[in-house]
Amino acid sequence: MAAKQKGIVTGYARMWPREIFDVKNGQALLARKLPFLKEKGVYILYRDEHPYYIGKSSKSLFYRLRGHAIFPQARYYNFWNMFSAFAVADEDGRNELEAILIAAMPTVNSSKPKLNKMRFPPEVVALIKKIRADKVKKVL
Repeated sequence: MAAKQKGIVTGYARMWPREIFDVKNGQALLARKLPFLKEKGVYILYRDEHPYYIGKSSKSLFYRLRGHAIFPQARYYNFWNMFSAFAVADEDGRNELEAILIAAMPTVNSSKPKLNKMRFPPEVVALIKKIRADKVKKVL
């Protein structure tokens, strides 16, 4: 069970190895014995230390991550070796956290986050152009 606290995230795991879905601890799969993975939540699959895919689970983190880990026909099966996960019981909280992570990190996610995207104001556009022009001058 995840620790109780204020906020939408009640606990998290950072950079756990995929192998917990392969290794048995006694007769049971190691991942099945970990109470945290029984929670619903949002997860990040990593290829080495680089975020690869962001998803959410409506059942349990174990169920969703195990699907990515053990089925060779799964879309991301070959592309990840570590994961991070966030326990979020509330469905709206899971949706929002997933959208925030997708918007914040470059991944292979094809979904667009349902958040209001702020456009660059003209002053920021001018600054970006100046920075690029200065970089070109340095190269030449």
